[in-house]
Amino acid sequence: MPRPWFERRFSFAHLADDDLPVVVERLRGTPARVEEKVRDLPRGLVTRRDGDGWSIQEHVGHLLDLDELHEGRLDDYRAGAASLRPADLENRRTHEARHNEGDLARLFAAFRERRGRFVERLDSWDPRRLPATAVHPRLGQPMRVVDMACFVAEHDDHHLARMSELLRKGGAPG
Repeated sequence: MPRPWFERRFSFAHLADDDLPVVVERLRGTPARVEEKVRDLPRGLVTRRDGDGWSIQEHVGHLLDLDELHEGRLDDYRAGAASLRPADLENRRTHEARHNEGDLARLFAAFRERRGRFVERLDSWDPRRLPATAVHPRLGQPMRVVDMACFVAEHDDHHLARMSELLRKGGAPG
């Protein structure tokens, strides 16, 4: 089982501003990776909850839910904010969205469209603005755009790993 997300700490010292295109490719590929992992699975497996934890479909919905935050944080950088807007650490939006009741194909399409907008904004980011920083509210550390993008990619991978774990628990290959 992956370490809980809120227990993870991050260092972005290995990243340079010109690493942004590499990180963006990770972000661009997440919808395809998610869809490849779960598209042909039976609905019962995809919507099966793990105790109080989310189902695979709810993890997909959570990734969609957070892309609005990521785009908003790009607005924060553009505005020269000292701090990035905070996430809802209770994940109320995901808990209240009832993602398990929706259609998985529609969720895929919405995630692909929303993530595409985020990636387009990163692709067109002014290179002169790459060194600017803003403090991440939960981590309490300054982040550049490349750092924030890497943080999002790590978050994507965390949820993909959780989906794989749920597949293994459900008897499907992860």
